[in-house]
Amino acid sequence: MLLNGFYSLWGLITLGLLILSVYALVHAALQREDAYRAADKQTKPFWLVILGVSVAAQLIIPMMLLVLAGTVAAIVYIVDVKPAITGVGGRGGRGGGWSSSDGPYGPYNGNR
Repeated sequence: MLLNGFYSLWGLITLGLLILSVYALVHAALQREDAYRAADKQTKPFWLVILGVSVAAQLIIPMMLLVLAGTVAAIVYIVDVKPAITGVGGRGGRGGGWSSSDGPYGPYNGNR
């Protein structure tokens, strides 16, 4: 009885990690190639291969070490690469190039 609960919990955790990796892969595929170079990160094909192999490994051979390696790759992409690419693309943040100190008629920080 207790083992069934453990296996279902492990299944949910594995599914969550797979969804995280798929999200990272889809985000990497939708970004422009020049954004990676402008953010001084690895190239788009590099990240597509790394994330694609991690998703495939998690689907085909769901071993603990492969799931862990794929999760680490997805977390590195989401935490490090995604914010840098989004910042370069100009689509991140609040309304493009606005600052948090901008008001309705311009910046409140003395035009800095």
